[in-house]
Amino acid sequence: MSSTRQLKYAGLIQKDLSEIFQRDSRHWFGNAFITITEVKVSPDLSFAKVYVSLMMVDDPAGFIELMKEKKPEIRKALGLKIGKQVRIVPELHFVLDETQEHAQKIESILSRLNIPKDPDQDKNEDQ
Repeated sequence: MSSTRQLKYAGLIQKDLSEIFQRDSRHWFGNAFITITEVKVSPDLSFAKVYVSLMMVDDPAGFIELMKEKKPEIRKALGLKIGKQVRIVPELHFVLDETQEHAQKIESILSRLNIPKDPDQDKNEDQ
């Protein structure tokens, strides 16, 4: 369970990284649309796991590798934004957030199920 301090720090990082990607991602990553879905921070605030959702990207795994290569530049931009508010700019670890893809798969599976109607339910609706 995360402390209040960790949650506030994670929220700050999420907000500022989102702004950085919105502003600077075009020259780093082209036309990719990057969304920071969640940030989890270690108890000592030195490590941040950043969950990203990607749109307009053909190879998400390859894109995460590209983000890892650009990590020093991203961390520096984050440090310039939050440097006066925090003592430590955390080490960033980017992880692909696949929640949306899993939800779409489950929705697809559920929509293909052939579930017969309960005859008792029809009787109750008529009354």
